[in-house]
Amino acid sequence: MSTAKFQNLPTCQPNHSVDLNDLDDLRQDALGLNKAQQMAEFFRLLADANRLRILSLLAKRDLCVCDLATFLEMSESAVSHQLRTLRSLRLVSYKKRGRKVYYRLLDHHVLDLYQSVAEHLDEPDTE
Repeated sequence: MSTAKFQNLPTCQPNHSVDLNDLDDLRQDALGLNKAQQMAEFFRLLADANRLRILSLLAKRDLCVCDLATFLEMSESAVSHQLRTLRSLRLVSYKKRGRKVYYRLLDHHVLDLYQSVAEHLDEPDTE
């Protein structure tokens, strides 16, 4: 961020007194440290382009590892590795059908998050 942008940000006065009573309503809504750390870990594990690409496909339909690997131009081993991480986050589940293993998106919350982020990135820059 440029220095000019920092100059436009509001700041507190040097001798500003804090009214703790005025902040009480925030205490119950504030994100706790433990939850914040869990969320940070979740986003860290989700912050992988291949995992996001896998989720985008599974949001459309159930797919087997070989289909995902072919579409994403990745090895089946690499796709399986990413799917293990997504399973550990409880974002995908699998079901065996014959000799193939099909994966599906398990949690609609991550689909909502994915769609919100995609929409946000498609918005025009207003600055």
